[in-house]
Amino acid sequence: MKLLVATTNQGKLLELRQLLGPLDLEVLGLEQLDHPPAVEEDGKTFKDNAMKKALSLARFCGFLTLADDSGLCVDALDGAPGVISARYAGENADDRANNARLIKELRQIPLTRRRARFHCCIALAWPDGRCYTVEGQVDGFIIDEERGTNGFGYDPLFLVPEYGKTMAELPAETKNRISHRGRALKQLLPLIEELIQP
Repeated sequence: MKLLVATTNQGKLLELRQLLGPLDLEVLGLEQLDHPPAVEEDGKTFKDNAMKKALSLARFCGFLTLADDSGLCVDALDGAPGVISARYAGENADDRANNARLIKELRQIPLTRRRARFHCCIALAWPDGRCYTVEGQVDGFIIDEERGTNGFGYDPLFLVPEYGKTMAELPAETKNRISHRGRALKQLLPLIEELIQP
């Protein structure tokens, strides 16, 4: 059975492939489709964006499609960067630029007040328009300098208190178990398993 993961982010695709690894699925990325439509992420919530991507691409490719929208929400910044996490430093910003802006925004705020969470909504859509969503989050703090090389995005700045390490310093197995994406997908796996039963 084929499942499209609707993302161009190679770090995210790798993470989702690892999480879906135990299932009997052919997991495809957007780069394996011919001219997939670009879906503008203009929703007000992670759920709006995840559903829009999943439904648009399921209709386009004709098979089950998984899309997620996720981001970092920092309490001291009133929930920013939130749904604009990927373009926090501008429309074509990369991880380095986004992380630099975040550090700058928080420079006057002590670590103890830099509580943050990674939040994820995953949508699973069928070509006929059905769509199912799940959400997950992980709590932590934002530090002043990047640490670790295993993650992407804000992972090197996101300290997980229980481990005393950033997301980017954790081994992939640990990160996948505790991450916002891992926690959301864990809720979805029984449904996907059911769908692929012969």
